Amino acid sequence: MMKRKKRFVKLSRTLIAVGAMVLVGAVLARASTVDPVHSNLRFAIDSLCTVDDEAHALDSFFAELKLLDEGKDTVVSIVHLGDSHIQAGYYTGHAMRLMHAQYGNAGRGWVAPFRLAKTNEPNDYFISSLIKEWTTGSCIQRSKKSPVGLGGIGLQTVSPFVNFDLSIAPVNGAGYGFNRVVLFRGEKSMPMLPSGTWKDSVTVSEGEFPCLPGVVADTFGISCLTDSLQLQSTRRKQGTDLLYPASSFENVYYGFLMTNGRPGILYHAVGVNGAMFVHYTDEQYVRQLALLNPSLLIISLGTNESFGKRFRIEEFTGQIEAFLALVRKYMPRAAILLTTPPECYRRVWVDKKRVYVRNDNSERVAKAITGMAREKGLACWDLFSATGGKNSCIKWLNGKWMGRDRIHFTKEGYSEQGVLLFQALMRLKAERDGERAGND
Repeated sequence: MMKRKKRFVKLSRTLIAVGAMVLVGAVLARASTVDPVHSNLRFAIDSLCTVDDEAHALDSFFAELKLLDEGKDTVVSIVHLGDSHIQAGYYTGHAMRLMHAQYGNAGRGWVAPFRLAKTNEPNDYFISSLIKEWTTGSCIQRSKKSPVGLGGIGLQTVSPFVNFDLSIAPVNGAGYGFNRVVLFRGEKSMPMLPSGTWKDSVTVSEGEFPCLPGVVADTFGISCLTDSLQLQSTRRKQGTDLLYPASSFENVYYGFLMTNGRPGILYHAVGVNGAMFVHYTDEQYVRQLALLNPSLLIISLGTNESFGKRFRIEEFTGQIEAFLALVRKYMPRAAILLTTPPECYRRVWVDKKRVYVRNDNSERVAKAITGMAREKGLACWDLFSATGGKNSCIKWLNGKWMGRDRIHFTKEGYSEQGVLLFQALMRLKAERDGERAGND
């Protein structure tokens, strides 16, 4: 009898151990599904790294991701709009690669000629030209020096000849070869023809992309994947030997859209240094942005507003509301995700010295954005709270995640923000998938 009892106890312990292992395995499996990546920010608050979406505003976007989960041949477009945090390309670049690893890489997406505009450009592509003197228009200019395109900038030249060399950076841009490029230009600009290596392997379709008055989009189809494309202007009337005079053109160019013909995610980052909500609140601009046909529009603004000398919550929320009204008008099918900026510093005079103090308006901006999201039934990712909220700028700085100006972040700091954004979206998607499975 005692032997049977011992065997029973031993068997029970074995079953409990096996059950525990199965349970742990299930938990780990679920964790790996929900959190395929993990942040290195020790001060990030894991329980707050979530997207608040009580109104289920992102369900349409998740439904499109589900099509990719099921292996469907489709492309899902994400537009991430913002300021200098976005223009730098580190934050969005890391989030883009994570999305591509999870759902498929449909191409590099939108790229703008920032370097030609004499400002910083993301490090995974190059756009160069023999033309050195460009007049640059920007959405942040009160009086635009040239027309502005969907990337928030525009380049204009009086040169009778224009060329562009477009290429993917060999290391930082690895995996982003393309076989289709769309050039966005002004309606009165000289069209482009392929030159160089792929001159005889490129088909050109002028105006193939659906566009707007004043904006033309030319499509260049390449016979195979490549990491470079050379273009040069032509004054020749199509199908004839007639040359139009150079004076008949107003050469304005906006940027390029690069795709590879595969299913997956197109993650378009559109950011301009110094940008605020008011700079994008322009009907013609929003109509152009809508050409990217986003399933999800991520809006990351608010940092520059927080440095205003007379910052007022009422004025700021009114600016958000005005921009959202245009988005709803011209992008009615796009799911919208508002994000809050993390805390930063500002410089002030103390005893005739310039010193850094925490920018307390950062908290007010974050509360205004989260409040607007709740009021409008939109999704919101509160990066400010998820990374510690008030006084978190000290932790960003001490961990060497923040740049020397104490406003911007290091490459590593931006990459961690990209991880947190991706993690928050994937957690919400897993939650919604679970709810759907439970209702089936």
